[in-house]
Amino acid sequence: MLALKLRPPPRACLGTHPEVLAEALQEGVNLAVWQRRLPAQVEDFVRILLAQPLEVSESVQIEVGADEQLRLPALLRAQADFHGYGAFVADLTWLVEAFACLLGARRIGLRLRSLAKPMCPRFHVDHVPLRLISTYAGVASEWLEEGGMDRRRLGDAQAEPRDSERIQRLQAGWVALAKGEKWSGNEGAGLIHRSPTPPPGERRLLLTLDWLA
Repeated sequence: MLALKLRPPPRACLGTHPEVLAEALQEGVNLAVWQRRLPAQVEDFVRILLAQPLEVSESVQIEVGADEQLRLPALLRAQADFHGYGAFVADLTWLVEAFACLLGARRIGLRLRSLAKPMCPRFHVDHVPLRLISTYAGVASEWLEEGGMDRRRLGDAQAEPRDSERIQRLQAGWVALAKGEKWSGNEGAGLIHRSPTPPPGERRLLLTLDWLA
């Protein structure tokens, strides 16, 4: 009788160079993180943006042409005169281009939001193939290594780890590629993660990119 071949537990890959993001395509990897430092002008723009009494809520679909230079739809147009706006848009454009190139994507969903409270406060998995997550300012997403929580009890507050040392945390500026349940061969191994809780009076600026086609 042949022994069953057990799938090794999914793992994360973290590094300080953007090339680490390609590791997300490898079998057995459910998280790749580029531990980058944001350019100073981008940090300046985000700081000015979040100091304004306005809610950021942008959601667009971007068509990616094979032979055309990517052009993002106009985002945050009312804030175009803020210092660092051009650098911020250039950074967004680079991330969209890199995401599209890595996956061969033809259509990408972009969401940019300011958040004063956790959007998804319980540990969960995403039912998508692959999602780019990057917090431009504020506290960033939290995640668990495999075995950190019983997958059968996702969403149950009583089953979440109490020991803070078991909870991994991204940092502002970092770029993460998180595999979900709909990546072929990754069923039952999507990254377990949740939204953080910002301190009172603070907000975070969150970017997500989704592979739509």
